[in-house]
Amino acid sequence: MILYLVKRLVVLLASTAVAGVAVFAFMGLLPGDPAEIALGVNATPEAVAALREQFGTDRPPLVQFFDWFGGLAGGDFGTSYVTSSPIGPQISERLAVTAVLVLGGMVIAVLVAVPAGTFAAVHHRNPLGAAISALSQVGIAVPAFLAGILLVFVFAVKAQALPSGGYVPFSEDPAQWLLSLLLPWSSLGLVQGAVLTRYVRSSVLDVMREDYLRTARAKGRGRMGALWRHGLRNAAVPVVTVLGLQLATLLIGAVVVERVFVIPGLGDLLLNGVAARDLLLVQGVVMVLVVAVLLINFLVDVAYAALDPRLRGAR
Repeated sequence: MILYLVKRLVVLLASTAVAGVAVFAFMGLLPGDPAEIALGVNATPEAVAALREQFGTDRPPLVQFFDWFGGLAGGDFGTSYVTSSPIGPQISERLAVTAVLVLGGMVIAVLVAVPAGTFAAVHHRNPLGAAISALSQVGIAVPAFLAGILLVFVFAVKAQALPSGGYVPFSEDPAQWLLSLLLPWSSLGLVQGAVLTRYVRSSVLDVMREDYLRTARAKGRGRMGALWRHGLRNAAVPVVTVLGLQLATLLIGAVVVERVFVIPGLGDLLLNGVAARDLLLVQGVVMVLVVAVLLINFLVDVAYAALDPRLRGAR
């Protein structure tokens, strides 16, 4: 088990290094000089050269990369080309908002998918089970931002029960904080819950056909009792992989949802940086998103080892 985790940790660190090189190289290929963009078209060559020296963009690319990547380890993302303020505190503040949004959406997705997928599998020959499967197929086809717009129309415009957008920090008003996140959570969670429902249903159906579950039922356990006692753990192994992928999808999907609901998260910061052509800010945000996806994959591998004894005893 320890050797397995060490190997996965080495893969995580190597992937992070490769991702850093890819992100830095991609940003370097984008057209435009940060110094010229900051000063405008009427800037003199002397002023542009002085600002390049201040930004550090006049140094060789390899030196710039090691300076930037080495600073990431200590939480130093550099200074914004546009606002001249440190990027690290901006990212950490916005990341906290995005993390709450993504985790809330995942909780709703799991709460919807596990009972719905299990019920659809157990009652797959009944009309109600078929209806749940059909409804999940419809949910898969709906983008998260469209689900958000529909939820705003129903609950904010028509019912006027929830705010249509905006964000209130928890420290200011916990009740309004919760109300401001209910619709964004639901728009992310319902769509991803529909996707996850299909995988839960398929996984539970596969487990129900196994011999050990038939043996448990032959010993007197009911169908749900045998599934709960012997089947759900095995059914969870493939679902964990999908859950990790869904969490990464939620993280990327939050970029658009934050715009729809005017939430000051990481996606909003990224789009603002793109609009202002603040390349160093965009580079830092993209790197954080990539590392978050890699970390999610690592946690999925750890969960695999916890659920599957064969991995714990592998040599």
